[in-house]
This record gives sequence, C-alpha cells and structure tokens, in this order.
Amino acid sequence: MEKKNIFKGVVFVGIGASIYGMLATFVKLSYKDGFTTSEVTTAQFVMGFLGLLILNFIQTITSKKTLASPSSKDFKMLMLAGTSLGCTSLFYYISVQYINVSIAIVLLMQSVWFSVVVESFLTKKFPNLKKIVATLIVLVGTVLATNLININVNIDWHGIFWGLLAAASFTMTMFTSNTLATNLPVLRKSIIMLSGGSVIVLLFLFFAQIGPLYFPELKSFYLNFTENTQHIRAFDYSIFWTYGFILALFGTIIPPILFNLGFPNTGLGLGSIISSLELPVSVTMAFVLLGEQVLLIQWFGIILILSAVILMNLPSKNEFKEAEIS
Repeated sequence: MEKKNIFKGVVFVGIGASIYGMLATFVKLSYKDGFTTSEVTTAQFVMGFLGLLILNFIQTITSKKTLASPSSKDFKMLMLAGTSLGCTSLFYYISVQYINVSIAIVLLMQSVWFSVVVESFLTKKFPNLKKIVATLIVLVGTVLATNLININVNIDWHGIFWGLLAAASFTMTMFTSNTLATNLPVLRKSIIMLSGGSVIVLLFLFFAQIGPLYFPELKSFYLNFTENTQHIRAFDYSIFWTYGFILALFGTIIPPILFNLGFPNTGLGLGSIISSLELPVSVTMAFVLLGEQVLLIQWFGIILILSAVILMNLPSKNEFKEAEIS
C-alpha cells in the first residue's frame, strides 16, 4: 500500500469521526426538546437513507463509466453488516438514559482496543509496541477528557451493558467498512449498509414506542425491560423538520461515506485510533453550543488523544530508511 493512500485514509477517517463527534450535541438538544430515542434514530436513518438515495442517483447519471453493482452475496453481507450502524446509535443512546454521558463516551471509546484486538486476530499477529502504547494513551486521555476521575456518579449496570454493546457494534462497523465489497462505489456501499441499519431502527421504533401504544401484550413485554413509559406515545413527526436533517447529515450520511473511503487505506487498528478524534470534538461542541464546563484536565486528556494519533502516524525506522533510499 502506498504511503499517500494511508495519509488519505487518515484524513477521511479523521474528518468522519470529527463530524460524527458533533452528533451527540444535537442529540442532546433534541432530548431537551422532548423527543424520544426512537424518534431521534428514526429521523436520523430515514432522512439519511433519502439523502444517500439522491446522491446515488446523481452519481449514476453523471458518472462517465459504468459503476460496479453488488452481487447478491455482497448485498446480503452489506445489509447484515449495516445492522451495526443502527445498533451503534441505539445502544449508545439507550446507555445515556442510564448513565452519565461522559461515562457512555468512555465506554464507546473501548472500540479503540476492541479494534486492535480484532485486527490482531485477523492478521494473526500481536500488535506492535507503537499500537499498544498509543491505545493506552487514548484510554488514559479518554478518562481525563471526560473528567471521569473528578465526578461522582452512580453507575447503573444497564448503562454499562448498553455502552459496551455500542463499542462492540461500532467496532463491527469499522471492520465491515474495511473489508466488505471494497470494489463497490462508496455511495452504493453506504446506502446498502444504511438500509440494514434502518431495519434495526424501525424494529426498535415498533417495539419501544408504536407497538406498546396499540398492543397491551407488547406493552407488558416492553415494561419488563424498562420502567420508562414516556416513550409509549404517538410518533412526533416534527423531529423530521427540526433535527432530522442535521442528525442524518452528521450521523448517517457523511461519516459512513468517509469511513468507507478511509478504512480500506488505514486498516482497522490505525483507523480505530484516528476515529478517537470523535471524543475531543464532542467535548468542544458541548463547550461551544451547550455551554458545558470543560476543565484544564479535560483539555489535557484531549491533547493526550491527539498525541496518540500523531504517534500512530510516525514513520518507523525502516520507513525512514526506505524513504532515504528512494
């Protein structure tokens, strides 16, 4: 793989993660306006699907060459893999209902070492020292950036469970972006994966909000999992024209496209480290738009994370020698 391709991959993944990091602020604002998890995720995925559909149509009619189409096997695999997109949003948003947002972010960032472990299994190679050190720096920086060590919270095991599931699901999203149907145009690949995610989100909408409203048996079944009856009400369609566009743009259109462009060039381990940029962006957005206090120790954590990103991209001695020879 050419070095310039790795650099492009880093840029794409970094921008995608940064944009995805902005999403949490708008989700929090939508919650303050009374919208439910089902409404937020449904608007995000439905409008995201429509947006990608339009982009695919424009690409098809303007392309000067015939674009590759997915085989039946590719389509099924991408649909299945795309369910991780829906699961990541759902699991993360559910975890926030039980635990502090800063804890949930820390749990989501476990995808950093999840990904390094997955990559080591796939390549059957133990992670090199640079990746291990960078991963540890990211984890320490994450704890500091969320100010976890300075707050007292009662950690609900439900939140821990859903947060770790979100991290595992996000790892799967990165893995599939890196390996499945890399010959397909990014827009076509993205819309198929988003279709799989939309199925999960719509099923959740029926199970958690619409179904319990009309079927008493389903309501009793749902209440066995949660005591929150606030979500059992008619769907509020105003979510589509208030937050829908921005949620779709920042959550299901731009990041998946950039991840599909970037991860094949960076690899899963490096890509997961770069994707940790989501955290400092989230903290900054919360500071600017929500007026949340960001302490010096949190900025120090952000610097640690960025240092890990730089460490991961420093050329090794062999790469320096190859550059000198060339």
